[in-house]
Order: sequence, then C-alpha cells, then structure tokens
Amino acid sequence: MSRNDSPDISFEQSINPYRGCEHGCIYCYARPGHAFLGHSPGLDFETQLYAKTNAAELLEQTFRKKGYVPKVIALGAVTDPYQPIERRYEISRQILEVMDRYNHPVGIVTKSAGVVRDVGVLSRLAKRNLVRVALSVTTLDRQVSRATEPRASTPEKRLDAIRQLSDAGVPVAVMMAPIIPGLNDHEIETVLEAGRSAGAESTAYVLLRLPLELKDLFREWLATEFPDRARKVIKLLQEMHGGKDYTSDFGLRQRGTGPTAQLIARRFRLASQRLGLNARHLRMRTDLFRVPGLPGEQLGLF
Repeated sequence: MSRNDSPDISFEQSINPYRGCEHGCIYCYARPGHAFLGHSPGLDFETQLYAKTNAAELLEQTFRKKGYVPKVIALGAVTDPYQPIERRYEISRQILEVMDRYNHPVGIVTKSAGVVRDVGVLSRLAKRNLVRVALSVTTLDRQVSRATEPRASTPEKRLDAIRQLSDAGVPVAVMMAPIIPGLNDHEIETVLEAGRSAGAESTAYVLLRLPLELKDLFREWLATEFPDRARKVIKLLQEMHGGKDYTSDFGLRQRGTGPTAQLIARRFRLASQRLGLNARHLRMRTDLFRVPGLPGEQLGLF
C-alpha cells in the first residue's frame, strides 16, 4: 500500500495490483516508473508486467495490525486494476473481497469494462457506502480512442459499464483523464452528456501530464498519429505550463494555468452543473471498519 501527502490528490493511500499496463495508453504518466525497474517506458511498459500476487494477503495483515486507522484506499491510481492480466490473476477481485470482509472503503479508477465482472461485491460494498467507481472516458471518437488507448475497452463498452454499475446501485463517475488540448477537449460536453445518460452521478478531469521520458514518447507518437494537429497540441500544452511541456508543481500539474486552462475548467464546470453531475458529495464511511475473527479463533467473553 502506497501513501502520499500530495495536496492536489484526493486520497492518502492506494494499491496498484500491477506494474506496467497492457492498455498501452500513450499518455500514461506511469510509464517513466518502469525505467526504475530497468525497462523502457515505451514497449516494455506494455509488455513487461509485474503482478503483486500476494497483495490481498498483505492487505489483510495491514488491516489486522493494532492501531490501524481506516481511510479510503484508491485501487488503480497509477496502473489499471482491470487491465487484461486481471482475468488471469484476479488480484483486484481478491482485494475487493478483503474490503468487503473488513467493511473498508475503496475507490476504483479504470478504463476497463472488465470492472463489471465484480458487480456483485461492488453492489454489496455500495449498500454500506463503501465504494465509488470512476470510469475514464477520454473520447467518444473510435479513431482517437484506438490511437491513444489501443488495448483499453472501447468508449461504448465503458459507457455500458457505467450503466451496469449504476443499475446495480454502485455510485459511478465519468472521468476525462486526460484532457488533451487540441485533441479531445472539444468533446468535454458530449462525453459528460453520454456519461450522465449512462447513469454517472459525478465527474472529474485531469489535464495531460508529461513527466520525464513521457515528453519525448508523446511527441513522437503525436507526430506519427496526428501530424496535422501536433503543433497545435504542443503549443496549447506549453501555454498551460509556462512555455514548457510540463510543470510538476502541486495544483498546476493536473490543471495547468493561463487562458486555455481556465476555459477548459469553466466549460467542464458549466457542463457538470447543467447535467446535475457532482450535485451530491457523499463521503464513504470509515466507521464500519471491523476486524473479523480468524477461522477457529475463540471469542472473548467480554
């Protein structure tokens, strides 16, 4: 379990069952992390994967430690917990089952319709206000989706996943993560409308982030896939980061600054208000957390 104290991130602790991600999203800010393992942030990130097969066991040990204080755990804050490898290892499912047994709150972020496999346990958690799921829908354009997120679920399947989760009583958000100025920012209103129609009740967005090696990877990809828009995209990005491709300052790295960033924020806010998204701000419960007895463990008299 990773912990952070970043002031612009809404959670303090997270679990990423996998390192690397088969989805192959060109914009993924987790790519540079693969370089620390001796791999490339390019193809290796998509093909040299690590599965934390004992994650659920270690999580349960953490929950049973004396003095543990429950706080919302984000599942998949870096790499997708429902990428294709999850069908083999089912680590995300095992983690959710631990959350269910201990009445522990969890927030999930994914681009995969595979999350509906676990609708049963998610529905149980939702009845106790212990779960939120966010589906990231970055575009409704199949061409743009195939180019940017080649092995993630199609936009249509993600919207259907929102619908199925909502129908099962699971609170679900539609996210645009990331918004890429000059490439998908013109879809803000239509993506939010589609998500709301599918049953989403909240929303959020993140601007494109290009830390470390990702700057060069993204530029090369952009020149190949969208040569007609490449200069415009980079120009707009640099306008939002003080003339650079990226700034890592808290508060600015996910929102940017300047007229274009302000316009995106305003459009997103107005569309959200018009559609009734984010009308309720429900906090997940932490007071229900309980450590269950172990099999064969004798109960105390008092």
